[in-house]
Amino acid sequence: MAEKAATDCFVFNIFIKEIMMSAPLEIETHPFPALLPPQATVMMMGTFPPKEDKRAMQFHYPNFQNDMWRVYGLVFFNDAAHFQMPAEKAFDAEKIKAFLRERGIASCPTVLKAVREHGNASDKFLQVVETVDLAAVLAQMPDCRHICTTGGKATEVLLDIQGGGIKMPKTGETVPFPFAGRDLTLTRLPSTSRAYPLSLAKKAAAYRAFFEMAGLCEKQL
Repeated sequence: MAEKAATDCFVFNIFIKEIMMSAPLEIETHPFPALLPPQATVMMMGTFPPKEDKRAMQFHYPNFQNDMWRVYGLVFFNDAAHFQMPAEKAFDAEKIKAFLRERGIASCPTVLKAVREHGNASDKFLQVVETVDLAAVLAQMPDCRHICTTGGKATEVLLDIQGGGIKMPKTGETVPFPFAGRDLTLTRLPSTSRAYPLSLAKKAAAYRAFFEMAGLCEKQL
């Protein structure tokens, strides 16, 4: 009797798993528009934000556990908390946007529509449905010459869009990126997710090196 109950339970679990696997997954649209200052010389490109319950603001890299805006704070102000809301576990979206516009730094996703195969923000389980129209984006920023990606998946997507057989760069590496009649550069930067095994200081150093190369921050002595 116990063996039959265990068998029935096992069969039922398989049945439920098959139903879940056959159910259509939701196609999500990127919730935040690109920020494209017309005078931008640099564009930062990532993939997809976390689910709404993980967002601490309504802008790119909204998860308070993601270190992107701490990295920016360290690179440009030597203060990891520069873009944090006072006494809150949230970032100041308007302060960030104003800074990016002032410095001429664009922020644009590589992915416009996607399916989260595991329901989370992991790029590993992100099924890309629609990518950005890179030519249309660049047309709005005639002075943009440098693109940086914020992880491996964004780099893969961008190389697919370019379609020129460029070899996948290593983290921290800069390669020529000819596109739409422009001689651009592409730099693959480390992910600022806490899941990426690199210290905040080393991530900030990688981003600083990129912005120094692009002429947006002074070289440290």
